[in-house]
Amino acid sequence: MDHGIKITLPLILILLEGFCLRAQEGPQIYNMDFDRWSKVSGAWMPNPKGASAAQKVWDSANKGLSILGVNGTQPEYKHLAVEGEGKAAAKITSTKVLWAFVAGNIYTGEFVRVVDFSGAEMNMGVPFRARPKSLSGYYHYIPRKINFTKPPYDGLKGQMDKGRVEIILTDWDKPYHVVTNNEEFIDGATDPHVIGRAELIIEKGTEGYVRFEIPLEYRSSKTPSYAVINAAASRLGAYFTGASGSVLYLDELKFNY
Repeated sequence: MDHGIKITLPLILILLEGFCLRAQEGPQIYNMDFDRWSKVSGAWMPNPKGASAAQKVWDSANKGLSILGVNGTQPEYKHLAVEGEGKAAAKITSTKVLWAFVAGNIYTGEFVRVVDFSGAEMNMGVPFRARPKSLSGYYHYIPRKINFTKPPYDGLKGQMDKGRVEIILTDWDKPYHVVTNNEEFIDGATDPHVIGRAELIIEKGTEGYVRFEIPLEYRSSKTPSYAVINAAASRLGAYFTGASGSVLYLDELKFNY
């Protein structure tokens, strides 16, 4: 009897360990590691060539900018947080395009069109049903001094830019429609449809990649139906305020359960 216990205890411990690991796992959003990219009509897209509808999760302003030969968001294959064959990161750059300031960004959703040569129409969010504890990943931030402003942010001119990563989980039944010119933005802090939220304001530049983990704060016991992850090289870029030349490298995002 004793001999049998000695044999089975290690097996039981291994099974329990495997069960605990599985319990800690949960759904991820496709291409959160930013390894898969393709180019369509001159625009870099954060999804693979020939992507299915389910794989077209991430987007940026590139569809509008590429007409002018500009890609504010593009793959980075050499400067990575995690090295390996087939690995890539997202390089997100704020830039001046003609007379307008365009913040480099990447988000879950769909870019629809350019509006009045300065703004954009977008659908924000992708289906997602889970309650992760936190969002983690790596960033390398290289800010510049703010040289574009719009009221009420004119007083920030000359100060160093700041970056931003935000995740919101909502109870929407469809993506959130945004026209940036009208400042129809989601207020993650107060919107009643937001179930959980986490935000990282990147206050200063770094010498290389820095790992981060931001805990999600939940306001209800609901299960989310949509998720928006939005990262920007200029945190106030949606308000046409920031620095041309600010760069945010982002890599290996992950939900933790």
